[in-house]
Amino acid sequence: MKPDIKNYDSFIFDLDGTIYRGNNIIPGADKAINTLKDLGKKIVFISNKTTGRLIDYYNFLIQQGLNIEPDELVNSTVVLSKYLSKHHSGEKFFAIGERVFIDEISEAGMIYSEMPDEIDILLVTLDRTLNYDKLEIAARALEKGARFFAANIDDTCPVDNGEVLDAGATISALEKRTHRKLEKNFGKPSAYMMNEVKKRIGDNLSRTLLIGDRLETDISMGNTFGIDTVLVLSGVKNFPNGNENIKPMFVIDSVFELVK
Repeated sequence: MKPDIKNYDSFIFDLDGTIYRGNNIIPGADKAINTLKDLGKKIVFISNKTTGRLIDYYNFLIQQGLNIEPDELVNSTVVLSKYLSKHHSGEKFFAIGERVFIDEISEAGMIYSEMPDEIDILLVTLDRTLNYDKLEIAARALEKGARFFAANIDDTCPVDNGEVLDAGATISALEKRTHRKLEKNFGKPSAYMMNEVKKRIGDNLSRTLLIGDRLETDISMGNTFGIDTVLVLSGVKNFPNGNENIKPMFVIDSVFELVK
């Protein structure tokens, strides 16, 4: 059974695996989004991906034919940057993350360092250039008392030909290496991300539908905040692994089924 879009005024969409996968749009995703926009529905896209700036994601979606506005997108880099700018401006950080992520965090008023003795905060996110040296800098920083934050906790990220390791796997390795636990996550399903969403669609979530491909982030976020959820089967493979109690309200093959 699929949801009746007439019952909802606002729609929260994941991006990777839901609207696109790798460099390819999910078939019919453009038609789904544009139909909802034509019906006057509020739309917000939320992503845990940090390997590009929001303007990059916006431009990509526009090129794929989606009728959207720049302020309808939120990613975990933006959420994290706002928090760090407010609470930790001027402190030194090390990131397991790619250059664009490091640059955006630096622009928020933080100072990048690779010296474990002076690192105040360790940040972890998707890093396709991850290596042993980065892991050891991070581990030594944690052992010396650095705060332990994550931009996201996804175990994998969907790409064109499958999935790649994401922040969750790195976090687990560091927790085992240092016996430190992650302190804060700023991506889905966190309240930090939800607060940014509410700025765009309002506080009343009773007529909101959240659509995503991952149980432990997308569907968990909807369940936590009392939002109806749709699991799409166009993205990652979902395995139980402690997620047995995370249940979506609806399951569909792709977002196109919302308006098909």
